[in-house]
Amino acid sequence: MSDFRAFAEAAFSLPGISEKPEALSGIRVIELATRIFGPATTDYLGEFGAEVVKVELPLRGDLMRYVAPQGFFWKEASPAFLPLNRNKRHVTIDVRLPEGKELFTRLAETSDVVVENLRAGTMDEWGIGYRQLAVRNPRLVYAANSGFGQWGPYSRGRASYDATAQAVSGFSAITGFPDQPPIKAGFWVGDYTGALFSAISILAALFARRRTGEGQMIDISQAEAMIRTLDWTWPYAGIAGRDRRREGNRDVMLPPSGIYRCADGFTAISARDGEERAALARVLSGGPDGDGKALTPDRVAAFAAARTREEILRISEEAGFSAAPVVGGRDQYHDPHLRARGTVWELDDPLYGRIDEFGPCPKLSESPGRIKWTAKPVGYHNEQVLGGMLGLSPEEMEELSRKKVIGTWADVPGARPPGPEREKPAAKPGTGTAPR
Repeated sequence: MSDFRAFAEAAFSLPGISEKPEALSGIRVIELATRIFGPATTDYLGEFGAEVVKVELPLRGDLMRYVAPQGFFWKEASPAFLPLNRNKRHVTIDVRLPEGKELFTRLAETSDVVVENLRAGTMDEWGIGYRQLAVRNPRLVYAANSGFGQWGPYSRGRASYDATAQAVSGFSAITGFPDQPPIKAGFWVGDYTGALFSAISILAALFARRRTGEGQMIDISQAEAMIRTLDWTWPYAGIAGRDRRREGNRDVMLPPSGIYRCADGFTAISARDGEERAALARVLSGGPDGDGKALTPDRVAAFAAARTREEILRISEEAGFSAAPVVGGRDQYHDPHLRARGTVWELDDPLYGRIDEFGPCPKLSESPGRIKWTAKPVGYHNEQVLGGMLGLSPEEMEELSRKKVIGTWADVPGARPPGPEREKPAAKPGTGTAPR
């Protein structure tokens, strides 16, 4: 192993992470969001140590709890909900009621960031939007995530979901094959892309606050975040006067780069520069100098079809061009490289036991991210948040529960804990000692 590889392995060693400080320790984030766009934003912040309090409506909570792949729930939890809500404290408050508004405002007073992804203007109508909260906490950074932004013609009455964001952004128009309809990406790329931009803007606003002492409002449009990722799509349209075409599995900028069928699946093959193109030409011709023929997708397809993924990978490494097998979730789940790096994060959760999670993608040597616990049932941390953070007495919490301002989980899959754990979590109200 080279000196640098040894240094990198030691600097980013998984066993040493728990002994290192967290980059966002001391930053408190309040989330009032549902489904993906808002929860993913705060999940990214929570990975790096921000204290995230997830506020949900009593009983049923976030709608994403019930978006289960093919109706599959694991230990009463949806696998689609878990990776969006790690390292969070789960509290229930009906913010539509007067007492709920006050509780939410008190939480925001003690916090650095609020993240919401409701329809534009909803929080303001409820009396807990940026304008109202900033009066009580001028240092507050408030991120409003929405489909089309907080103002402009599309912001009124137009809901957005991932599929609509892909369509409106132009992503769908360039995805698919030339003679076929546009194709929607196979995952919620619009939500996760918007969440990344939102998390970045929150960090920028927190840095600006160090200079000014003042918070600010952030307006994140899901569709505009997607537009920002479409490389040369509309600069080309503006200059050339025509739209970019759908090219299927080919990279139109670096032909014949693309994805090709091989003997046991599919492989991505790419030649990014003259040196790699020459290497690929030698392989296709079978000679040391190539045969002068054009590097067409058809020639690469014929080469790939007769070989396995492993054969193509070996040939590419020996020759000097790029290739990689197309893998799925099961391949990644068992991949020793991803497990060694913590991309597949092996977690012993206090409630659910052993579970493997997505680990933090950016690796920081001195203040690394980490997953401490996975998502929890509705209202699981009520005593910790309301008693420990806001100082409510057991009697006050009981009265709020009677008025349906707060509450724990409904007895349905997605909201409730695993069978043996369905009693309320033990805690001493006012001490903040509820379990993780």
